[in-house]
Amino acid sequence: MQRNELQVDTGRDRSSMSDYLVPQVRAIPPSGIRRFFDLVSASKDVITLGVGEPDFVTPWHVREACVYSLETGKTQYTSNAGMPELREAIADYLSGRFAVDYDPGSEILVTVGASEAIDLALRALVSAGDEILVPEPCYISYSPITALSGGTPVGVETYAKDQFKLTAESLEAAITPRSKVLILCYPSNPTGGIMTREDWLPIAQLVEKHDLIVIADEIYAELTYSGRHVSFASLPGMKDRTITVNGFSKAFAMTGWRMGYACGHPELIAAMLKIHQYTIMCAPVMGQVAALEALTSGIGEMERMVESYNQRRRLVVHGFKEIGLDCHEPHGAFYAFPSVASTGLTSEEFAERLLMEGRVAAVPGGVFGKGGESFIRCSYATSVAQLTEALDRIGNFVHRIKMS
Repeated sequence: MQRNELQVDTGRDRSSMSDYLVPQVRAIPPSGIRRFFDLVSASKDVITLGVGEPDFVTPWHVREACVYSLETGKTQYTSNAGMPELREAIADYLSGRFAVDYDPGSEILVTVGASEAIDLALRALVSAGDEILVPEPCYISYSPITALSGGTPVGVETYAKDQFKLTAESLEAAITPRSKVLILCYPSNPTGGIMTREDWLPIAQLVEKHDLIVIADEIYAELTYSGRHVSFASLPGMKDRTITVNGFSKAFAMTGWRMGYACGHPELIAAMLKIHQYTIMCAPVMGQVAALEALTSGIGEMERMVESYNQRRRLVVHGFKEIGLDCHEPHGAFYAFPSVASTGLTSEEFAERLLMEGRVAAVPGGVFGKGGESFIRCSYATSVAQLTEALDRIGNFVHRIKMS
């Protein structure tokens, strides 16, 4: 029998290549944000407020440290957990800025961006049937990564009337015997909401009461405009229950470097390290050198960038109110989350028409989960001139809608 005549009955009927994919991957929808970026790429004269990325270039001395490391031949693997001196710098930084103390030898893991840290944490913690609590609206990756880990994401809605803070009442109503992990992201992407120590305390009580583990995504920690960010791990009894995730992308204008880290109980970090060893090996040494320079010599520049975001924040919030779009004041991150309910359009209809008719790109709030509908996310991490022009265009667009 010729080879092409050989048939094997597997008992499976695969009519297309997609039938080879695992169900979790097939079930995940494409990114709603990416779809709008694709529309933007096909359009001209569009002001983009959709990208969650600093408009600043990484400071020169940080880039120079990387270049120098390359010139001196520093191109080898590092320790799987990251360069010891970088882990020590991270420990000093978190202790000095957020009053949380970690052992750099056993409680800190350097990762390829904060996203890898979140993925590692979920893969280390989640089994089939586990429920993962996710306050929403939220960063779009949490639920898909949870599903890929075999868990079930459970959205916990937050509301504009509460400044999108997570409340103990909403959280407790979502907890079941299968609840295992609570993912927190404050300051929030997409809402700009923050949590104070007083806000956190009842949440911490529920975490202990229901024996939960917390993944605290604090990538926007430095972008807090009202007081100082309160790290969840700094609360009484929460350090061992919390995996703190952070990185360099937002505060240090280092998105493309893909440098992040996770901190937590030695047993949790050791489990994440095993996965990291087999899948990534180590974060790029050049990025680690740059991250070390940013932490040791770049705090002043970071603070100047944050002050610039703060000025733009005030401009944008005032602008939306002048237009007639309700907008709670975002006290963190670099996003405004105005309501478009007064226009009678859904968030997706508004965003599509704003792009096509107003030449401004924003992200429909519905892609961020429960409570995001009727809002749009607008990043103010762009120039004042661009923001001013964008507000003019949005104002004209809204006026035309309300007059029609």
